Amino acid sequence: MNNPTPHLVSPNCSEAEWELRVQLAACYRAFVHYGWTDSIFTHLSARVPDNPQHYLINPYGLLFHEICASNLIKVDFDGNVVAGDHSYNEAGHAIHTAMLKARPDINVALHSHTRAGMAVSCMECGLLPLTQQANEIRDMVCYHDYGIARTDSEECQRLGADMADSWIMIMRNHGLLTVGRSVAEAFYYLYTVESACKVQVDVMASGRDISTPAPEIVDELARDGKARTTETREHVDLAWNAVIRLLDEKDPSFRN
Repeated sequence: MNNPTPHLVSPNCSEAEWELRVQLAACYRAFVHYGWTDSIFTHLSARVPDNPQHYLINPYGLLFHEICASNLIKVDFDGNVVAGDHSYNEAGHAIHTAMLKARPDINVALHSHTRAGMAVSCMECGLLPLTQQANEIRDMVCYHDYGIARTDSEECQRLGADMADSWIMIMRNHGLLTVGRSVAEAFYYLYTVESACKVQVDVMASGRDISTPAPEIVDELARDGKARTTETREHVDLAWNAVIRLLDEKDPSFRN
């Protein structure tokens, strides 16, 4: 495979910010590839390396396949557009600032309205311990009761409080939300919980008797998954690098 096209750093953007822009734009394109989009809705954000009170997010109105590094907008926590010539989704601003304010240890938040994720979010049982994916993240998942996050500061505070030290949120009757220290990490969590949700929906729809692993096995997988949140995990970066290669082969314009 050819090496990715070298990027040119914008004169108004540090090299660290540009690299983050490329990573986040790639994540938008990955959502397209995996079928996680919802027209122009939902949103992915990343904290700006040079200013932790600023974040990058998609211009409201663009489809995810139109997102590239240069057209991501930069917004401050007060809602002012610092860089870019588009507006943003108000609910997106509310959700992402809630996460970034509540969790200074995280830099990325991804929100989806996938069919499987929304379906499980409507189930009283929540995520069931059916698969390795579900069990690996069992102790990393939290739940948030439905609330309209636009300009309601109380709802935003509740979002942050409910996330606490978790990494994956099932927003009841709404969708999924994951956070991470990097785009790679947040993407890995979303990929994992989305896979678990898809299997759960399929299994429950089958009408057949359900088999679950032994409780001690579930506990072991959950402990291992939770413990890894304190480590640098090579497989997370390997998986993300594979996605980048796939996107470069399909359409490298996310780097523009």
